[in-house]
Amino acid sequence: MYDPRNWDNLNTELRDLLVEKGPVRDLLVEESPQHKSSVGFSSEFYTRILPNGEKQDREWLVYSKEVDKAYCFCCKLFKECHRNNRLVNEGNWERISALLKESPQNSELANEGCRDWGNLSVLIREHERSMAHIFNMTTWAGLRRRFQKDERIDKAVFKLEKEHWRSVLPRIISVVKFLAKHSKTFFGTIESMDQDDCGNLSSFIDMIAEWDPVMQEHIRRIKRNEIRHHYLGCNIQELTTILASEIKSSIIRKIKEAKYFSVIVDCALDASGEKQMFLILRCVDVFTSPIKVEEYFLELLNFSNTSEHGPFEQMQNLLKALDLDIDDVRGQGYGIGSLVKGRAEGIQEKLSVINPRALYTPWGCHSLNVTLCDMVNSFSKLFSFFGSIQCIYSVFSHCTKCWQILDNNVKGLALEPLSTIRWESQLECVKAIRFHASDIREALLQVADTEFDLGVVHQANSLATYDLEYEFLLGMIIWFDILSAVDLVSKYLQSKDMRIDIAITEVKRLIKFFEKYREVGFTGALNVAKEIATEMEIDSVFDEERQIRKRKRLGKNADQSSPESLEEGFRVQYFLYTVDQVTGLLKRTLEQYQAYEDIFGFLFCSEKLNSLEEKHLKTSCGHLEMFLNHGKFRDVDGNSLFKELKCLRKQLPEENMTAIDILNFITGLDFLPNAFIAYRILLTIPVLFTSTDGGLSKLEILNSYLQSPMSQEVLDGLALISTEKGFLEKLDYDSLINDCATKNARRTILSE
Repeated sequence: MYDPRNWDNLNTELRDLLVEKGPVRDLLVEESPQHKSSVGFSSEFYTRILPNGEKQDREWLVYSKEVDKAYCFCCKLFKECHRNNRLVNEGNWERISALLKESPQNSELANEGCRDWGNLSVLIREHERSMAHIFNMTTWAGLRRRFQKDERIDKAVFKLEKEHWRSVLPRIISVVKFLAKHSKTFFGTIESMDQDDCGNLSSFIDMIAEWDPVMQEHIRRIKRNEIRHHYLGCNIQELTTILASEIKSSIIRKIKEAKYFSVIVDCALDASGEKQMFLILRCVDVFTSPIKVEEYFLELLNFSNTSEHGPFEQMQNLLKALDLDIDDVRGQGYGIGSLVKGRAEGIQEKLSVINPRALYTPWGCHSLNVTLCDMVNSFSKLFSFFGSIQCIYSVFSHCTKCWQILDNNVKGLALEPLSTIRWESQLECVKAIRFHASDIREALLQVADTEFDLGVVHQANSLATYDLEYEFLLGMIIWFDILSAVDLVSKYLQSKDMRIDIAITEVKRLIKFFEKYREVGFTGALNVAKEIATEMEIDSVFDEERQIRKRKRLGKNADQSSPESLEEGFRVQYFLYTVDQVTGLLKRTLEQYQAYEDIFGFLFCSEKLNSLEEKHLKTSCGHLEMFLNHGKFRDVDGNSLFKELKCLRKQLPEENMTAIDILNFITGLDFLPNAFIAYRILLTIPVLFTSTDGGLSKLEILNSYLQSPMSQEVLDGLALISTEKGFLEKLDYDSLINDCATKNARRTILSE
């Protein structure tokens, strides 16, 4: 709030608060941080030398270290507020407007800030003599005097009102922290506190009010319409925005301390079915003990621009606004789901042109199963198969009576809904039907006989009679085999201690499994499907009546397919297509992992580092230097890295150590700077899947909020607070509460 670059569209409350607090500046600044070797900002600019030799403090001059620019405090605040000034309201606007036209406010100090250090002295003198500056100084001085004399509000009343808010805000913030930590939604479908579905926030506050007089008084004011900004409804956006802003500032500080970071872009659907894309930044936090790899959700992205350059430009502008250097990006990962794939490819191409050191990893934030889900959506038969599974779950979840029928017939396994976030749910759904197909059909028939809802009865009968037939059973066996094999590797790729060399071995093993399964898997699946069909008293033949018919052509008879040709068609069009798609997916994954290993493989673990001969180690160091070299800049020196790693190999313990173990080992060893940088970059690249402390991925937490009915503004703040809840305990709440209490006390009194 105190940074001048954020003052362009301030509301009255924030502007008044800044006036009351006054300019915040560092009087110890001797030179701007980005110009230490040349001319820069100096604290000497704060002093004005008058013609008689006396010195005068330029209180209006402020300097922002973040953007390395100087600003005029009063002109930045009041340049758009002349018509609301008391002098203007007294009929002097025509005279003042004429004076301002003679002295237009085009000074950089009043707008985007000035960094012309060589000419700053001249620019300052010209600015402080301008009529626009003098008028704004007058406005500032008048408003400040009124605050000091308490002309706007009664001091005693203000003090009482501020104390009320200082008591209320900690309680509301405590509830916000609790809901965020436990990934709970804040709002229901109704905002009123008197209604049952008012949401978790209002319900918790109402519970506290049962024994707490402070909240009792606050709720009394709300119900009597004595206050409008009470923070228990949608206007909590103001509070969550402040909290989210503080958290975001903390994240940016962490990333700047780490220097290198990776960008991860992913996508999910919100409650209205709209695509919500979000940006996650990954870095290595070297200031914790032990060192950790962190992934921070930053904000939701609105890729409304459908032009070719839209998504990349938005991400580039966002990084620039956060004062993050795009040249420090060392990795880029994108969800390869169909919702994000096309946009991500455009971002990846353009980012690689600007910064070729940003290594692309398509598996940065997903397991393998998500791509299987996309493959399902692209093939109608597969889509219909999983659609039938979802319909089976919907029938039994219609009511407790239907679910009890399922429990009575199926023991040991429970149906689960399909999920686009919990990828393993596909396996669990197929598994339940795979081993209990006959029992589930019997349960569906019982639902059809006992349920009164005609829609549910029709759906249950249709599923039991037409969907659970031989072709469905065969597809179920095939998909159970595929998902079971993929799930084992997918879970390993999601583990925090995943090693890329072992992951490559596992993916190779999985490719061999599917190459063999392609040859013999269909016969095995046929045999199992026939056994289940016999148990269910279903004919083990493909139903020709259910095939899509083509329109007859004149002069030609309709094709009469034999059972053998139908079976062969299913093998080619369904089985081979599915297996080949999965195998191709795994091979693309393997290629990317091997490209990553070619560059960083010798650093993966101490065992691999120690196994290299010196000439191979030197070659690997040189190769890494070339990859991390761009223009005039390079991250590491290959020869120095080679010497440091030779020294490091002699000091490492005998037991095998992972890359992050080695990074922790060399922390503080100043004589290994290149090795320290190399391992930080290695761990920054988003190959691993990072979970939150609670075990949920950031994508799962975000999806929970995306499914809640709330505005985009509220969603942005709450999503950041919930995904990065670890920062909540580290914020300076005293300062935050004091500022909010001051603003709300003034707002409450002025509205009376």
